[in-house]
Amino acid sequence: MKIIILGAGQVGSTAAQQLSREQTNDVTVVDTRDEILRDLQDRLDIRTVSGNAAHPAVLEAAGGNGADLIVALTNSDEVNMIACQIAWTLFRTPTKIARIRSGDYNQRPELFGDTAIPVDLAISPEQLVTDYVERLIRYPGALQVLDFADGRVRLVGMRALKGGKLVGHQLRELRAHIPNRDVRVAAIYRDGQNVKPDGDTVIAEHDEVFFIAARDDMRTMMKELITEEAPVRRVVIAGAGNIGYRLARALEDRAQVKLIDRSAERTRRAAETLRNTLVLTGDAADEELLLEENIDDTDVFVALTNAEEINILSAMLAKRLGARRVMALINRPSYAELMEGGKIDIAISPQTITIGALLSHVRRGDVVRVHSLRRGAAEAMEAIVHADGRNSPVAGKRIDQIGLPEGTTIGAIVRGEEAIMAHHDTVIEVDDHVILFLTDRRHVEDVGRLFQAGTRA
Repeated sequence: MKIIILGAGQVGSTAAQQLSREQTNDVTVVDTRDEILRDLQDRLDIRTVSGNAAHPAVLEAAGGNGADLIVALTNSDEVNMIACQIAWTLFRTPTKIARIRSGDYNQRPELFGDTAIPVDLAISPEQLVTDYVERLIRYPGALQVLDFADGRVRLVGMRALKGGKLVGHQLRELRAHIPNRDVRVAAIYRDGQNVKPDGDTVIAEHDEVFFIAARDDMRTMMKELITEEAPVRRVVIAGAGNIGYRLARALEDRAQVKLIDRSAERTRRAAETLRNTLVLTGDAADEELLLEENIDDTDVFVALTNAEEINILSAMLAKRLGARRVMALINRPSYAELMEGGKIDIAISPQTITIGALLSHVRRGDVVRVHSLRRGAAEAMEAIVHADGRNSPVAGKRIDQIGLPEGTTIGAIVRGEEAIMAHHDTVIEVDDHVILFLTDRRHVEDVGRLFQAGTRA
């Protein structure tokens, strides 16, 4: 696939890195900053073009004539929309994705489409991150909560802790623990290494466990890995920017929310529109301020400022002062890996969250949803079995008859409104939505071919 990425910022660079790893992709990155382009070209197998992403000549130089996909990820909504318009008008680019940050644009879907601004998918990283953090707060103890099949099935990542009913026990005992529930453990990571789960596998304290369950069975399985946690009642958010403000608005009707920001202008705007949130002007890394606001009685502290160093420091301070759980927005993957699981409970990576929305438009076959996991090392996806079952490598077969690549697990199948946990003898039917977990992204293309029309086993 020939892909043009406009903008080499944090999200654009991550997209280039992820997409260029797949041999079938030919990636070109456009940006005005020559030094960033040189760095990307030194590290990745990509082409780069220096120039304004909204200029027709620049898009043409980037290979617009013949591109399969354009991904506009610059910091300007207007540049992204104009670039998509030019790509469609001049080159008839089939798929156009644009980063749209402004809520004013996002709240007007009639602006986008074949008869309006030709954007096939408008992505708001800020809203994606807000939704992601809100789910983590709703399910205390989870490291990740990801939706498939319109939320009927969820993939949950958790760290097994002392007191969890399954900790120290074999996986085969799970059925006896929760006899009326069907849950599938898709992957286990121990000390950073993948452990293939089977009935004899013993769950150890601190294991990172990914399981797939129907939405209604999630909390039951969570109690197997940690002691039951009380619902979140008190939340402190550092940063009243786009993400912090949206999160406060999403939580303020069901929790006691405090929003802290150093900018008097931002706090003034937030206070004018938030109904039930206490908005404070101050430094979230100020120990005295946190103590005054009873940080030791806080269920969740979330640092969402634009400066990851401040996020790390304020989250670590909040944890030391008694906050039950702390999260920090951290852009650099190396920082995130260092911090998560230590002084900081969850490191939030906006690039990893955003990239999944892009990948579903790049994958082969009928892949409708993709989530990047473990800083891009693993992946979960939802694929549809093609209606032409005669040419499908998976339709009509039991799971143990399918030649799945190493490290690939089919965790669940959604058939109509029914969520079916996958077992070795489960038969896959046409139109099933299949939820897969890949511990090794190098096999993504092999998995995609299984759900591609016109292929045979």
